[in-house]
Amino acid sequence: MELFPGLVALMAVMVSVGAEGGVGPSNNSSFCSESKECLEYELVCKTDEYEVRHYSPTRWVSTDAEAYFMGVGAAMAFRRLFQYITGANNGGLQMEMTAPVLVRIPEETRMWEPAIYTLSFLLPAAYQERPPTPTNDKLYFTEMPSMDVYVRSYGGWMLSVTSRLHAHLLTKELARVQADYNHTYHYGVGYDSPLKLMNRHNEVWYVAEGEAVCSDPQEPTPPHTPTPTHTPNATPNATHTPNATNTLNTSHTPNATHIPSSTISDSPSDLPANRPPTPSQAPEVTPSQGPVVGETPSANSSDPQADGPWNNTVEASLEDTPSDNPVADPTDLNLA
Repeated sequence: MELFPGLVALMAVMVSVGAEGGVGPSNNSSFCSESKECLEYELVCKTDEYEVRHYSPTRWVSTDAEAYFMGVGAAMAFRRLFQYITGANNGGLQMEMTAPVLVRIPEETRMWEPAIYTLSFLLPAAYQERPPTPTNDKLYFTEMPSMDVYVRSYGGWMLSVTSRLHAHLLTKELARVQADYNHTYHYGVGYDSPLKLMNRHNEVWYVAEGEAVCSDPQEPTPPHTPTPTHTPNATPNATHTPNATNTLNTSHTPNATHIPSSTISDSPSDLPANRPPTPSQAPEVTPSQGPVVGETPSANSSDPQADGPWNNTVEASLEDTPSDNPVADPTDLNLA
């Protein structure tokens, strides 16, 4: 009878450990849209760049793969794990697929050297305590301890490039807030099967060391306010319009169309010196007059003697010059 209370206490401890396993049914609010069971967590805090989550101890089945790229290694390891949950175990048991799938990625990798990638499947809640032994000796069980992790989420496909990119962005932010974390590896976390094309969800995990940082110890960065673009008002623009420019140009360029009609004379001498007269302003020349060379305008244009200096000269020569061959009168001839 004395052993009964102790047995009850032991069973209570085992039940409590099983309850804290962190594996529970999927729901609409979780990322596990294709599996019946999902890894549970407690949200500690959330910032604009990452989340801090607390995970309880859980048990996983794992395998290693050596490859130059994370995607290649994960593909090789996935086959082994999928064979295990579909019957490649000592009991021939088939288990439901759970989520997420973890890929442990070492931080120090070189492009010319292969790296060791560890892929892990979460065991269902019914097999957390006593999972069946795998028939493939490359598989083993991993005890995940209680831990706090820094999480960055992203969509699309979990490829080598995207995983490294978001891991870099997360470590950059953790360095800025002076957070302590494990620098030797990180986890690439996938929740969706390869058959799912839309609304995919992936994560990057870094295991926190010490107390998780949920606030920025530095001074908060003031929000960025875009500087408004200076737009001149309507008044300065009016001085630069093409119409205003033309007005200024016409004030400095002689243009007969802008000269008042009262200032235009019929005489060619009244026109501007640097502009030839227009056809309407040119003096009228009759065919009888012909072109006159060196003509000097006369005050009385109606005098027929004022046609030009050549007319006066001819008349003067006829009046003043005696004839060299006088014509004799017939009466004066002595006709014998």
